[in-house]
Amino acid sequence: MAGTHRLPRWAHDLGAGDRTAMAEVATAFRLVHRTIVAPDWTGTARTTEADRALRTRTLCDHGVHGLLDSFRPLMVWRPPVLHVRYPEDRDLHLGGRGVRLIPSHFCWNTPIALADPTLPQVLAYPVAHPATWAPQATRDKRAEALATVIGRTRSRVLTCLESTATTGEIARRLGISAPSASEHVSALREIDLATSRRVGAHVVHTLTPLGAALLSGDLPVQPSVVASGLSPVPAAVRR
Repeated sequence: MAGTHRLPRWAHDLGAGDRTAMAEVATAFRLVHRTIVAPDWTGTARTTEADRALRTRTLCDHGVHGLLDSFRPLMVWRPPVLHVRYPEDRDLHLGGRGVRLIPSHFCWNTPIALADPTLPQVLAYPVAHPATWAPQATRDKRAEALATVIGRTRSRVLTCLESTATTGEIARRLGISAPSASEHVSALREIDLATSRRVGAHVVHTLTPLGAALLSGDLPVQPSVVASGLSPVPAAVRR
């Protein structure tokens, strides 16, 4: 077929179940998750849940036809066929099986479907991202909001404790007096956002789990919120 390329050797090894190849891929996935996904997981879940809530509301108010029509321009619903922007031209006949629609934070430009038409069909589609979205932008905005709630200096002290510090180190890093740094740490400690312990001649301050969660915005999210989808039943999907 024109435009196709031979798979690399490692892909054949992976398909054959080679343990070394599988271990290398698993390691790569862990590195990507730790570096890219985990630092902004709360923002990812929030964006995905917002889309899911919108689609659910549309389904309740306007039914399956209204839901499928809401995906324009990514997908165009012309009953009984759902036309999807896709890299290749192909038809998928569902035969009453239905298709599960899953909002995806990391899917861009076009939806993604399973290559095997015999499997229960899943269609992951990209959610809308705010124009200013980026992990660092999200972090900066969160820090600004935190400063509004607890005060700018105390917010900076809380951030400083992310890597642990003594009272003197906090004072030097933030350009404040040692008594002021001590006062802010004491206030954070009283509401269980910081903890202190003596290490040799120094008292070292660090964040508690609650303090770390407040700083990162990493609130608990049920996995089902991100993983679940909606399952309308179009007659066919054209990709």
